[in-house]
Amino acid sequence: MSPIGRFRALPLRSRLALLVTTAVAVAVAAVAAVAWFMARAQLENQLDSSLRATNAEAQANQVFARRGCVPGPLDPSDVSNNLSAQVQLVLANGGRCWVDGRNTLELTRIDLEVARRERGATFYDTRTSDGVAVRVYTQPAVLGTVNAALSVAKPLGDIDTPLSTLAWVLLLVSGIGVIGAGAAGLWVARTGLRPMGELTGAVEHIARTEDLTVRIPDEGDDEIARLSRSFNSMTAALASSRDRQSQLIADAGHELRTPLTSLRTNIELLARSEETGRAIPPEDRKELLASVKAQMTELAALIGDLQELSRPDAAAPGPLQVVPLHEIVGSALSRARLRGPELAFEAELEPWYVRGEAAALERAVVNVLDNAVKFSPPGGSVEVALRSGELTVRDHGPGVPAEDLPHVFERFWRSESARALPGSGLGLSIVARTVQRSGGTVALRAAADGGPGTEAVLRIPGAPTPPPAAPSEGVVDDQ
Repeated sequence: MSPIGRFRALPLRSRLALLVTTAVAVAVAAVAAVAWFMARAQLENQLDSSLRATNAEAQANQVFARRGCVPGPLDPSDVSNNLSAQVQLVLANGGRCWVDGRNTLELTRIDLEVARRERGATFYDTRTSDGVAVRVYTQPAVLGTVNAALSVAKPLGDIDTPLSTLAWVLLLVSGIGVIGAGAAGLWVARTGLRPMGELTGAVEHIARTEDLTVRIPDEGDDEIARLSRSFNSMTAALASSRDRQSQLIADAGHELRTPLTSLRTNIELLARSEETGRAIPPEDRKELLASVKAQMTELAALIGDLQELSRPDAAAPGPLQVVPLHEIVGSALSRARLRGPELAFEAELEPWYVRGEAAALERAVVNVLDNAVKFSPPGGSVEVALRSGELTVRDHGPGVPAEDLPHVFERFWRSESARALPGSGLGLSIVARTVQRSGGTVALRAAADGGPGTEAVLRIPGAPTPPPAAPSEGVVDDQ
């Protein structure tokens, strides 16, 4: 497994602690390196300043006047080391004159160039005759009347020793910082991810027990609290959906029981007549068969309504298209006239184009008109108007009590006055679902003029004219 794969295989807490430790280690290492290099540069500048400030030319002339130009000390008594440095003179012809110090310096090309006035004062690093690393400052000098170069050197150990000590101190402090950062990162990871652990435990509990009543504390406004609130909202929605599903099944079973019981009774009567040989009077037999047919129709309509309501919004049978609502309402009116031939339908339909499913919208309008037909008195009228995207369907029946209006769009809900009439109580639920899918609203209210009856109002966004058709792809204008 690659290092990245092994890293991803670690628990989130360990990965977070490792990332924090790595980040702190990189930061501490960078700070330590910068501090070390800055200290080194400062010490080198101080050493160069001390070499530049050394007044060695006067002592060089005194030694030269007393002893002449000799390459090194004759005995230890000659070493004064008043300057705390190695000092020598370099002649233009390559000769060296010892001035002070316990060792002599190596002769370099730089010394000769300075002595010959080919170069100015220069700093460089070299070693003494006994191998000690030194920093050398070579500057032009005059020995009597002869041009020379005066080289002053001090051991690099003067800066290497404190730099080495500083490096060990920085290493120790960095190590302690990294270890502390790792421990702090692990503590922060455990503390910060504790709500995630609770969330994980809750999810595992729900997966194991299907208990959607579990809630996670969601105090605060941070991301974890928002995630907890989202999780609580999700479980609440799932619990509500499951309750609605259970209620739907219970209500559907209750609604199916009545027509199935009646259908079973009628079929048993017909079967008993065939088994016993006792014929049922023709009129009674005709009524039984008509009842069976009506119950089968009611069952088919109920099953169709249940299928429509059980379909998720995301699983719509077709894409939303721009459709003429006025034509859909006209088609629904034609079907409604067949169901209520004794009623008078008054229609005023203005053009209105909406985005939706033509079949679903027609079924919704038919359901609204069916309600108007069902509750209209014999010889009554149904008024239908479509103006500026607002469709109103008004009947002249007994109306819906005000206390029942908030419940009319609930599944299987039926008012007391409607329980004796055919229907499943799902029609208006389908209407609300279809209209909302098209971005509209639906409401049921008392007649606006204060007269008898009820008005159903559907508002669907759209326009009085269809949108312009998109140009066909691949068409080239030769003009």
